[in-house]
Amino acid sequence: MTMPRRGSGPGGVRVRTAVAAALVLSRLRPGRLRRVLTRVSRGARPAGYEETLRVYEAVVATSRRCAGWYGCLPRSVAIALACRMSGVWPDWCAGVRSAPPFSAHAWVRAGGRAVGEQEPDGLRPLMTVTVRAGDGGDSGG
Repeated sequence: MTMPRRGSGPGGVRVRTAVAAALVLSRLRPGRLRRVLTRVSRGARPAGYEETLRVYEAVVATSRRCAGWYGCLPRSVAIALACRMSGVWPDWCAGVRSAPPFSAHAWVRAGGRAVGEQEPDGLRPLMTVTVRAGDGGDSGG
């Protein structure tokens, strides 16, 4: 059996780089993280649902930490960064689950839907970084 080269898996170097950066950025205070992501998102086009879902699956397959229950913040940041490397930006959201278990949560949306979330109706965003079609980059709130 031949093992694939490191970095040639689901996401390769782009996804591994996004995951590494996300692990560092996820340590920032919320306001500062939002400012960094807003700056990174400038000039991007809105991401489509299918392409964001593929990036979500690649990030989860690449990083155990991002795949875990408590990995929502680095996972969502990694997905957004990996999408940005392709010239697009999903809506990055941080907020709360409004249904049990009540907790803080971070996720991405594309095409008006939460990507990779089992109960998207139970999510209430408190902070959002988004781009609008036509402006080439904007921050929502």
